[in-house]
Amino acid sequence: MRDTNPDYKVRAVYCDHKADDDTVYEALRRAALPLERSWNKLRAAKRIAIKFNQDWVLSHVVYFEGQRRQLVSDSVARAVLRLLREQTSAELICVDASYYVMYQENAKTVADTTTLEAILREFDVTYIDGTKPPYTVVAAPDGGRMFAQYGMMQDAVEADAVVSVAKMKNHAYMGVTACLKNLFGLMPTAMPGRPRHYYHHLVRMPYMLADIGRIFNPALNIVDALVGQASSEWGREPDIGRIVNALIAGDHVIATDACVTHLMGHDPQSDWLTEPFHRDRNALLVATEGGFGTVKLDEIDFASEVAPQPEGTFFAKKGDDLKTVVTWRRTMCEQALYYRDHMRDFTDKYAGEFILLQDGEVKWHDPDGMLRVSRRQLAGAHADHAMFFKYVDPEEREQEHYEVYEKALRHVQSLKS
Repeated sequence: MRDTNPDYKVRAVYCDHKADDDTVYEALRRAALPLERSWNKLRAAKRIAIKFNQDWVLSHVVYFEGQRRQLVSDSVARAVLRLLREQTSAELICVDASYYVMYQENAKTVADTTTLEAILREFDVTYIDGTKPPYTVVAAPDGGRMFAQYGMMQDAVEADAVVSVAKMKNHAYMGVTACLKNLFGLMPTAMPGRPRHYYHHLVRMPYMLADIGRIFNPALNIVDALVGQASSEWGREPDIGRIVNALIAGDHVIATDACVTHLMGHDPQSDWLTEPFHRDRNALLVATEGGFGTVKLDEIDFASEVAPQPEGTFFAKKGDDLKTVVTWRRTMCEQALYYRDHMRDFTDKYAGEFILLQDGEVKWHDPDGMLRVSRRQLAGAHADHAMFFKYVDPEEREQEHYEVYEKALRHVQSLKS
């Protein structure tokens, strides 16, 4: 079912990356206040959950031109919270599930990774730690694109409104990361959730992102483009920082990210096998195929004070050759469909465990699903054959949509003709 009111509004304004806090705030007001639909939701909310792109081991944060190159800057975070405090009477919470606390040995607590901790205290914003419960199971609208249900942070899904505050970056796996991909940082790893790599999974991820975008459906979407980053989300190369001098705000997550993609010099209507989507499908396009949002700029009330970046300024890093990626995609689909067709064989032996399935054989299984060895190592002699990661549930309560793999397999097979 398509959105009932597809009149999306996005504003991009100029803001010098060296501007002081008051100037950044005034620029954000200029971008965000025209978004009437956003403020109607936010002013009616009693509790607003804010997801900042801000989690990283503090000692490893990369800077460029005086700003965090990969994370939301202090000045933008301060402007967002100041605006919300002035325009709403809601309780403000910051929600996040720290990847580094979950997976990195050098980060023991969220105090080691919360780059905006001082600013959250300044504005009396409570930090909700998604590495700990409570969690809840949420049904995806219309049965979902990838799964029918997801384990999620209870505080995030029960908030009256969500705000996504992201950074302008390329992503080696997903091509572009902005407000939609930012929501992935809300997914817990403990049951009823899934390990992060369960969703950060070939074929699955674009459809999963479309699902969580629709579940959270942020009322306000803001992108810090004072500076940005090409190549990959966590790239450390010294020459991939980009000065953009912009702030972007929109009232729909897909429409906002479509405009961000356009301003990066990419085509938001493009898809896998075209820049920057080397690894997997364009999640924004996948969302629109399910009736959520649009990637067509002529369907967006989009006004911009900044020009798109020249083609090639932003680009996604190519980690593996095309032949390997295509083979991975084909074999991933084949293994997913093999699991579907032989499910009883797996549930009889591995019920309640996670498995990695390659060439019809279980290469690894574990009840908590936390991979402590590289999948490339587990793949052994067939490194170009993908490994399907699956929680073996005799009831198949997540209701994975295997037709996604059928469609993807037909596409891969058509490339040979």
